[in-house]
Amino acid sequence: MNSPAAARGRDVRQRLLAAARELVPERGWAAVSTRVLADRAGVTPSVVHYHFPSLQALLREAVLDAMREVLESVGPALAATQNPADLVSALFGSVEPYTGVDPLSVLFIEAYLAARRDDELRDQIGGLLLAFRAQVSTWLAERGLPDPEATTEVLVATVDGLLLHRGLAPGGDPAAVTAVLRGLVTLP
Repeated sequence: MNSPAAARGRDVRQRLLAAARELVPERGWAAVSTRVLADRAGVTPSVVHYHFPSLQALLREAVLDAMREVLESVGPALAATQNPADLVSALFGSVEPYTGVDPLSVLFIEAYLAARRDDELRDQIGGLLLAFRAQVSTWLAERGLPDPEATTEVLVATVDGLLLHRGLAPGGDPAAVTAVLRGLVTLP
């Protein structure tokens, strides 16, 4: 049964998560307070702790949901490509819209920094990363690429590194970078 109160509760919860995804890039992870978050979501501060055990739990859930969404969006690229070089093009094409200073990139960067001091967040981000790397390395192994685990680790770390660099030193030629990385996975 879907009561009006339950629907309102889900709506408030989603507003809190959306507010967190907006505020972290704007202010920084550590500068998001319960009061500021509640104000952005249009609720009282007590409502934050009604729906989440702590502000940190709310921030973790918000960023992990966003990360899951981005990682899951790569699944269709895996299914649609036939060879490792095309996978590299699809993978790097999927991050083309991100500048490194856009809200989603900054949300992820802030989360990586926060994970340094938050064991639970670090473990959860690490779990997402390991699952994604397993998915990609299995795909590469099925296509006969030597050392698919190490190759996947390099590719995934390169995506993160490129986004970080885009925010610090914009420019560069994404097509040239993709071509270099395609060479890493091209079978002789």
